Amino acid sequence: MRRSLFGRVWPNAIAVVLFLFFIFPVYWMVVTAFKPDLDIISKTPVFIPFDATLTHFAKAVDASGFWTLVRNSFTATLGAVALSLLIALLASFAVARMRFRGRKAFILLIMVAQMAPWQVLPIAIYLIVRDRNMLNSVVPLILFYMMMVLPFTIWVLRGFVAAVPKELEESALVDGCTRLQAFVRIVFPLLAPGLMATSLFGFITAWNEFPLVLILNKDSGQTLPLWLTQFQTTFGDDWGATMAASTLFTIPVLIVFLVLQRRAVGGLTAGAVKG
Repeated sequence: MRRSLFGRVWPNAIAVVLFLFFIFPVYWMVVTAFKPDLDIISKTPVFIPFDATLTHFAKAVDASGFWTLVRNSFTATLGAVALSLLIALLASFAVARMRFRGRKAFILLIMVAQMAPWQVLPIAIYLIVRDRNMLNSVVPLILFYMMMVLPFTIWVLRGFVAAVPKELEESALVDGCTRLQAFVRIVFPLLAPGLMATSLFGFITAWNEFPLVLILNKDSGQTLPLWLTQFQTTFGDDWGATMAASTLFTIPVLIVFLVLQRRAVGGLTAGAVKG
């Protein structure tokens, strides 16, 4: 009985400790956003701000070009996710259903692209965009963000397409559907968990990207990750405004995660073992 009780308690205890370890920085960020300046610079930590203020949030939102940055971030992120899903749907269907020369090499290439170190590519990307006179535009961000998430999207959706029985498509073809209609009406609805998982991954990746937009875009072409650096000046760091901006920056990701959570987790696990 003691061993059985211990076996049930220690995994839960470790889970609680890890939860507190990972959640505390988020809690401290949100709490600091509501603290008055004196509590932020106080030597004694203030864990609960009794004199909460919204001044830091007002300062963050009143930053120069805030709503332009919001528009650019959503445009680049949603555009990259939508484009990657469209291409990945077609590519994953081809890889899972069709047999062609070089198929295994293409799958290996997808895995290699997934492991590509994007951190070493911004200079080369900058030269390409500069030569095309597309600096300070959201379009290059959409294209390169799409390239970042595309390999993972194809890999996950390939497993879901392979898991759909071919007999369903064949029955639709016999009933008079074209191959495109069979895909749209039969296969596509069954890919919802995979689409949710890849959408969540793509959204987080594109939303948080910083080095590329720092190099390519200035002024009106910036996105929200650069907005977080506006509160650091030569006179010091405005930690209250920085934490308020970070809290606001996290809200869209949190909303997307809460909406897609169940299907996304199921999609990641199912796509990892099927196909």
